[in-house]
Amino acid sequence: QAKLVESGGGLVQAGGSLRLSCVAFDHTFRHYAMGWFRQAPGKEREFVAAIGWSGGRPFYADSMKGRFTISRDKAKNTLYLQIDNLKVEDTAVYYCYADPAVATEQGMIDYWGQGTQVTVSL
Repeated sequence: QAKLVESGGGLVQAGGSLRLSCVAFDHTFRHYAMGWFRQAPGKEREFVAAIGWSGGRPFYADSMKGRFTISRDKAKNTLYLQIDNLKVEDTAVYYCYADPAVATEQGMIDYWGQGTQVTVSL
């Protein structure tokens, strides 16, 4: 059984909003940091945002500040990523992760979801 399952992706027009969800099916992840990466076609996977196990101060890639909001609901074992004012360049597969510590480099991460596709059209 998959430990992390993302949902909420889809096709949306530029300027719209989406909220991605990532359900953690392993209760161990309640004590893990969680976050999001994305991978656009032909590009490397890049860090988007992360949040510690206690849900404290979030971390964002500099280029993601302002339009992206990460949050988590520990009671539901669910991580969220709100994306506002979507741009065509946000088109990518978005992956959630879980790790004992906040990670901004993909090589350090223990657990990944399968990804959810976000496609932004003009």
